[in-house]
Amino acid sequence: MNMRAALLTAALKVLENEGEARFSTRAVCHLAKVTAPTLYHHYGSADGLLSAAMTEAFSQFLASKKAAAKSSDPVVALREGWDDYVRFAAARPRIYAAMMSRVLQGAQIPAAQQAFALLLERISTIQDEGRLALEVEVAADLMWASANAASQLYVTAQLRGTEPPTKGVLEAICANALSAILVPAAVSEG
Repeated sequence: MNMRAALLTAALKVLENEGEARFSTRAVCHLAKVTAPTLYHHYGSADGLLSAAMTEAFSQFLASKKAAAKSSDPVVALREGWDDYVRFAAARPRIYAAMMSRVLQGAQIPAAQQAFALLLERISTIQDEGRLALEVEVAADLMWASANAASQLYVTAQLRGTEPPTKGVLEAICANALSAILVPAAVSEG
């Protein structure tokens, strides 16, 4: 593995273990077994490395989203994509929180934009089949919001002093969103 990749891997590991607030170049260098000048040579700054790590995390997220939906039924594929989104946040809550933080800070991350475009594409297919009760953009916002709400339950579990959400809670969030966007017959089919 080259130094640039080793630093990126180490940065993701530090983010996963410590979160963005406790991210340090010292920890990254220690984990990658390099010195600070090596980090700065490859990424220019701590923020450069952090930005590259966020871009990589979004790329990993997008790859898992693309692989998740295998169903030919667009409602089932939408549900599979929703489940995959929430699974990513559940498995990597600190990375997920850092990713959302970067988006809120105005970062333009192509993989994040592609993930939302994939959602729009799936919902457009549902519309083409006459199974969508709302406009595509409104339905996409509802599904996006519900996946983020479910994901935030994982991010905030420690803060709230609770266990992560139960399967029943996640099912209810997704089912409510689906019933809001689909015509009644499509809800029972999906």
